Amino acid sequence: MNGREDKSANDLFFTCSLIDYIARKTNNKRRDVVNHLGKERIEKIYRLADVYHCENIDEVSDSFIEEADIPCGTFDNIAAAQYAVPSYWDIGKVYKRLVLGIARHEQIDIPEAVIKGYNSYVSGLIDDYNCGFYYDAPEAILNAYLYPDPHLRGYDKSS
Repeated sequence: MNGREDKSANDLFFTCSLIDYIARKTNNKRRDVVNHLGKERIEKIYRLADVYHCENIDEVSDSFIEEADIPCGTFDNIAAAQYAVPSYWDIGKVYKRLVLGIARHEQIDIPEAVIKGYNSYVSGLIDDYNCGFYYDAPEAILNAYLYPDPHLRGYDKSS
């Protein structure tokens, strides 16, 4: 362990931040980016995160956008935000904590937990910068994933 967290958590932080960066750049929902990347590319990003972290994130994102053939979308949660917008690093940290919790609770590998987390309705809550859910405690966000609230309206719980 070098620094405040272990290497695998830091690699996941970069992976989640890159996913958010790509989503913002292509105006896609985060789950759409994850699904275009697929498990194999997510594993590659996670495994080589320390290398990619040293490169220009714009170039790294362009490489994966092209390789995964990620189209331009119409989802722009940045333009829709009425308040201060968290950075892709801020959101990467939120997703990192969620994914670590999913992997630990479900005893699955990190790339599979990435796919599950980003494809859950919690992803829609995190990416709505007007509701502030991303500010909640990491345990509350994980609990929202583990114990879905059937009363939440406006979010596709099946996606």
